[in-house]
Amino acid sequence: MKRFVFTAVLILLLATITPCLSAEFAVIGEEAPDFSLLSMSGEKVSLRDYRGKAVVLNFWATWCPPCRAEMPSMEELSTLLVDEDFVMLAVNVERDGRNKVAAFLRDSPHSFPILLDEDGRVQRSYGVYRYPETFIIRPDGIIADKVIGAIDWSDAKIVEFLRFLSKG
Repeated sequence: MKRFVFTAVLILLLATITPCLSAEFAVIGEEAPDFSLLSMSGEKVSLRDYRGKAVVLNFWATWCPPCRAEMPSMEELSTLLVDEDFVMLAVNVERDGRNKVAAFLRDSPHSFPILLDEDGRVQRSYGVYRYPETFIIRPDGIIADKVIGAIDWSDAKIVEFLRFLSKG
């Protein structure tokens, strides 16, 4: 009986893990998975809408202190590159994100688009499970880099790199 229970548990465990191992996530050097999400303003936004621009795609949550800490530098980067082929997209991953983000924006307003992934579909397609996690996407749609954790997006070297990337 113990052997049967062990075998059954092992089969269930493998059946649960196998789809995770074979799942295709966003990979540096490959095309970024396309998606469509609603923004805080209610507009439908698709990644393909920004083909031809460098994209910083940031996954975040209001409960995440490092996420909140890097938001001002994201705003500064967005302002510094306003005249470039560049866009900052911040994807909030919380259930009931619209209400949580609205409360956050009252205290800390930002001009770049904030998208809502309340069901986690896009987060899963990118394989995101740590926050903040950010993908840098070239104008041709290929993922150039991935950053895990908060950074100062207004750092001169980062601004220079993204300005270069936006030129194609």
